[in-house]
Amino acid sequence: MESGDYLCGTPTWCPGCGNFSIRIALSQALAELNLLPKDVLLVADVGCGGNENNWFKTYVFHSLHGRSLPLALGARIANPKLTVIAQAGDGGAYGEGLNHLLHACRINVPVVYLVHNNQLYSLTAGQASPTTDVSSKTVSTPAGVSEMPVNPIALAISAGASFVARGFSGDIVHLKELLKKAILHRGFALVDVLQPCITLNKVNTFDWYKQRIYKLDKPERDRISALKFAFDADKLPIGVLLEETRAVPVFDLSKEADVSVLMKEFS
Repeated sequence: MESGDYLCGTPTWCPGCGNFSIRIALSQALAELNLLPKDVLLVADVGCGGNENNWFKTYVFHSLHGRSLPLALGARIANPKLTVIAQAGDGGAYGEGLNHLLHACRINVPVVYLVHNNQLYSLTAGQASPTTDVSSKTVSTPAGVSEMPVNPIALAISAGASFVARGFSGDIVHLKELLKKAILHRGFALVDVLQPCITLNKVNTFDWYKQRIYKLDKPERDRISALKFAFDADKLPIGVLLEETRAVPVFDLSKEADVSVLMKEFS
């Protein structure tokens, strides 16, 4: 497979937007894993990143704001043969949909959660999001943000996620490799992507990130060590922060399982 086999149309993002890089990295990851487009489902949130579904030739589903994850989990449970990738912005993932993330970490359904984190609600004029830095002035916080930002990496690790990674849209090759590892992981995988909004976020720019990010040599195997990286305030590690190697229960139906039996048990 070639990366172009998964792509169609011409994206309408702002020129230079990190979403272009994420789209390329994802299509390359799917191609290198030789996954057929018919066996891949992308579930999108509302937002700039969610529009990515318009330009992929896989199965796609455009969900409600903050609700891409439960739909993705349901699809994967109903059809275990699918490779399911849910996508959301930092607002939908860590604001409206934060409860879904925490429980997805616990349940451990084999789904990849790809979060486009630009620290703003960019599609709706740049309001502060749950990951916006303290004191940041936006259209919704003219006096500056007073709340501490959500730390999605620390939340996912403490909630029991078996695979937690952080990527950077300024490094396509590195992000592609992260996505391949996440897709191959047997369990729930969070990939938080640092993605500058070049139009509305004039602080967290590509240059700002390049001065602060560094690559991890290898994933941590225990949560306490991984949390230390998650709380690093001066530098931003990218790579796989945690990959659980011990036996972790995975909510997955075997190919022989009858979904109707499961539904009857919960009815």
